[in-house]
Amino acid sequence: IVALREYLEKGAKVPGTYMPGRRDGDHLQVISVINFKGGSGKTTTSAHLAQKMALDGYRVLAIDIDPQASFSALHGFQPEFDLLDGGTLYDAIRYDNPVPIRDVIQKTYFRNLDIIPGNLDLMEFEHDTPRALAQRDGNLFFTRVGDALADVEEDYDVVIVDCPPQLGFLTMSALSAATAVLVTVHPQMLDVMSMCQFLLMTSNLLGVVAEAGGDMSYDWLRYVVTRYEPGDGPQNQMVSFMRSMFGEHVLNHTMLKSTAISDAGLTKQTLWEIEKSQFTRSTYDRAIESISAVCGEIETLVQEAWGRTNGA
Repeated sequence: IVALREYLEKGAKVPGTYMPGRRDGDHLQVISVINFKGGSGKTTTSAHLAQKMALDGYRVLAIDIDPQASFSALHGFQPEFDLLDGGTLYDAIRYDNPVPIRDVIQKTYFRNLDIIPGNLDLMEFEHDTPRALAQRDGNLFFTRVGDALADVEEDYDVVIVDCPPQLGFLTMSALSAATAVLVTVHPQMLDVMSMCQFLLMTSNLLGVVAEAGGDMSYDWLRYVVTRYEPGDGPQNQMVSFMRSMFGEHVLNHTMLKSTAISDAGLTKQTLWEIEKSQFTRSTYDRAIESISAVCGEIETLVQEAWGRTNGA
């Protein structure tokens, strides 16, 4: 399919008709997917978005900086067995003897999708950074992810970073490297309150980073409602509240709560991989339509960041 896309693109009247990725002058899109609260659907959203963009012809690098490494497990990397000698982003951003980022990038079974898997080694960055700050050795922690990505910038169109559910040095470095931020939100009162506290802390800390010279400007920031049940009255009220508060910053489409998604996760698969025949047709179709719509809306934001509208 990729070869066919490339062949058809050569004869296309409109550039990007079949290969929608970067063109000359387009900057790398780095999307950090964040939330302070676990269970918000962050990894599920990251995985489906990364795979869908790869299927649509983008060159995608996924980075798992969550020490729990759920994103990695979804792509066949079991951290306690497959990453015994390192191989995470920590190796490329550590303060002493970092390795080239290319050394920790691995292929996945999806064409156009590479991954930097995660494991508990990532916590070392949280422990090393206070010591580096105390020594004032000139290594700014918030530039390390962006500096590492600069070495492979030309190889990818989009980088998707699955952040841990905590506001540590890793998350702040990922946010400093990001060109866009996607916040996953489960539409329950406690989850929305937690998100607001998270954003308040993030704003305060990143304000300090900005004063120290960090670039905190983003092409876009959006909230995506996850695990949404349309028939749930309180959830509908929370979604309406969010839309009234955040307006266009909330994606129009939502990710539905679905047995298809949770059942696929039991075998470490996504909806793009699982056999459709395992579900009733209506269950599968609702789930795939929901996720496709969310991913499509995000792809439109990426295209607009490159100055394109309506695919032009």
